[in-house]
Amino acid sequence: MLLSSALLLGATLRSALAVTLPHDNHDHSHVESLQLPGEWYQPESHPVHNLFKRAPDDGVSRPAVGSPEWSAPYPQASPDSSQLPRAWVDALNAAVAAGKIPDVPQTTLPPVANPGDPVNPVYAAGLNPIGPEICSATYRCRHPDDIWDAPDGVFASSFDDGPLDGTEHLVDFLTANNVHTTHFMIGLNILQHPTLFLKAFDAGNDIAVHTYNHPYMTTLSNLDVVAQLGWTMQIIHESTGGRVARYWRPPYGDSDNRVRAIALEVFGLETVIWNRDVNDWRLASGGTTPEQIVTEVTEWLAGPKSSGLVVLHHERTEQTVSVFTSAFPLIAQNGWRFQSLAAVYGGGSYQNAQSSSSSVQRASIVDGAGGSDTPSDTTSTASTSTTALTTSGTTTTASSTTSAPSTLQSAPANSSSVRVSYHWTVSVAFGSLLAALLL
Repeated sequence: MLLSSALLLGATLRSALAVTLPHDNHDHSHVESLQLPGEWYQPESHPVHNLFKRAPDDGVSRPAVGSPEWSAPYPQASPDSSQLPRAWVDALNAAVAAGKIPDVPQTTLPPVANPGDPVNPVYAAGLNPIGPEICSATYRCRHPDDIWDAPDGVFASSFDDGPLDGTEHLVDFLTANNVHTTHFMIGLNILQHPTLFLKAFDAGNDIAVHTYNHPYMTTLSNLDVVAQLGWTMQIIHESTGGRVARYWRPPYGDSDNRVRAIALEVFGLETVIWNRDVNDWRLASGGTTPEQIVTEVTEWLAGPKSSGLVVLHHERTEQTVSVFTSAFPLIAQNGWRFQSLAAVYGGGSYQNAQSSSSSVQRASIVDGAGGSDTPSDTTSTASTSTTALTTSGTTTTASSTTSAPSTLQSAPANSSSVRVSYHWTVSVAFGSLLAALLL
């Protein structure tokens, strides 16, 4: 009798569970796990999961990239940190309260003879920029969490400041040579040049963050840092089918322990610097020549392969791109392996996707998000009204509303319905067992 009852229970559980748990129409090979380790780069407890939650099939109709409706939610110039989505500010406040954001004072910029020339931001008297409390990348302090070098023998390719005039030439060249790069893009440039942005993304190149309008980041307040990173991540997220950038590069290499921590603890971003600078930005002013740059790059490529190369290139103009294309054949000729920087270090080029052509992973199944979806189109972005914030001193309060990022609107399986259905199934199964034992 007990054996037959056990068999009856097993059959009941198998049949009940097979018909009551909701499922969408996609093939999810990893549905056994509630969390998706190896799919989202950051753990599920990280706030980035709640900040960028759109999904390819969430049922929300989004305007095409480049349309007026697409551009409407984003700052048209330097972002106003008093008008930020509440979730971003809450994530910052939580990180500060948890002691994860060092209290490093903001820097100031010294006078410069020629506007536009790089300068070193200045810390207050008595502060050591290369000490462990500050560790300023501007002053070449290497924080262990920052990326400065590539693996031995690897030429980790990346370009800053796009999309701009040089982007089309660069993408066409990379495509013709069947290779990819990482574009550290400026949010405002994406807004102003959406066609060039899509050209780079659709060609399979990786997209990363280079802030919204290229400021010295250590000169900014915590909220201004959040604004620079958040809006750039948001426009990338909504314009790439829901991808969440994993890497960022500070303009001028200007980062320190405070800025680095905000990027990582609020947005899950890893900081990338460089170990070689071609100084192609000096071409416009006559500070260097293409021949000088190619000569210097030739020396690097003929040198030791340890450590690998992380070279600072810019896609500002066709001229800055041309110095790269001129030296490109020398990379393979000298035995280097050319690879997009974002694909070098493992774990995927994005926090929730392996590449620009792979599927996008949602945060978790229990949140009603079921994992891998087919690669999505790039005609995306919704504009909804959310509570914005103003700040006064250290107090953050709710203010008026502004057009801001939308969150996930719907999902194939609501978490509460999954749990209710499951508990109902278990109740029926044990009821059947009890009835069998009483017979």
